[in-house]
Amino acid sequence: MSFGAHPDLAAAVALSRDLVEAADQGQLERVAELDARRLKLLKSYRVVAPQVGPADRAVLQEIGKLNLRALGLVEHQRRMKGRAMDMVVLGRRAITAYARNGYSR
Repeated sequence: MSFGAHPDLAAAVALSRDLVEAADQGQLERVAELDARRLKLLKSYRVVAPQVGPADRAVLQEIGKLNLRALGLVEHQRRMKGRAMDMVVLGRRAITAYARNGYSR
């Protein structure tokens, strides 16, 4: 889809695809690194191309869609970690309650 698009945007959309993959795999440090690299490219594009042509607009829309997907995946990862932490807290409470009440096998 990046045919005819500015090279910075073509690189930014490729990074966006990698970012979605990293978010899906829960590699949040990699997500942050890819996002920072992508931001530099987008800022560079904005400086050199004040007018947005049709090819660039299509790539920017794809980047936006990929970004929304990545945000959803990161939120999903956050919720999964939150649930896991809740389960740890419940497990600790159960152990404390059993220990306090003298339950044993």
